[in-house]
Amino acid sequence: MLKSQFVSCLKARQMIAKGCIYHLLWVRDVDSVTPTLQSILIKNEFPKVFPDDLRSIPIEREIDFGIDLLVDKQPISIPPYRMASAELKKLKKQLKDFLDKGCI
Repeated sequence: MLKSQFVSCLKARQMIAKGCIYHLLWVRDVDSVTPTLQSILIKNEFPKVFPDDLRSIPIEREIDFGIDLLVDKQPISIPPYRMASAELKKLKKQLKDFLDKGCI
C-alpha cells in the first residue's frame, strides 16, 4: 500500500523556496453535511446575543485584509526585564521542582 506524502503548509513553503517541484490540490468532501445554526451549542446557550434574523451560518467568503504601515516609524524600545540573582535562583528552583513533579 502506498503511503500518502502530504506535508504541512510551512514545510511546503520551505521546499518550494528550495526549488522543489510541487502540485497544488484542493480537496472537498461533497458528502459532508453543513451544520445548521440550531446545532451550534453557543447559539442555543446564548440566544439573546444572536439576532433573530440570523437563519444560517454565513457563507465562506474571501475577506480583503491588510495592515497599513506608517512611514518613518520605529518599533517601541522596551528594556529587557531584569531580575535580582537571589530572585533568579528562587525561580530556577521552582522550575526544577515543577519539572521533577512532571507539571511542565
